Amino acid sequence: MDGKDDGKQNTADMTQFVQTLLQQMQNRFQTMSDSIVSKIDEMGERISELEQSINDLRAEMGAEGSPPPAAPSKKPDEG
Repeated sequence: MDGKDDGKQNTADMTQFVQTLLQQMQNRFQTMSDSIVSKIDEMGERISELEQSINDLRAEMGAEGSPPPAAPSKKPDEG
């Protein structure tokens, strides 16, 4: 009978080990996910600041009387 009890205990130990391992992996993935989302939010804020700086510079250039850079236009026979 000891053999059956040992087998049950080994199975229970293995099950607990796997559950613990899966929980640790879940925690690590959650930490990485949170970090990635945080960095994406940070990048979004920096892009918004950059866009605002560009708009400020364009407004400043316009206020100085400089025409904004025009996009090159295609001739009708091109394209």
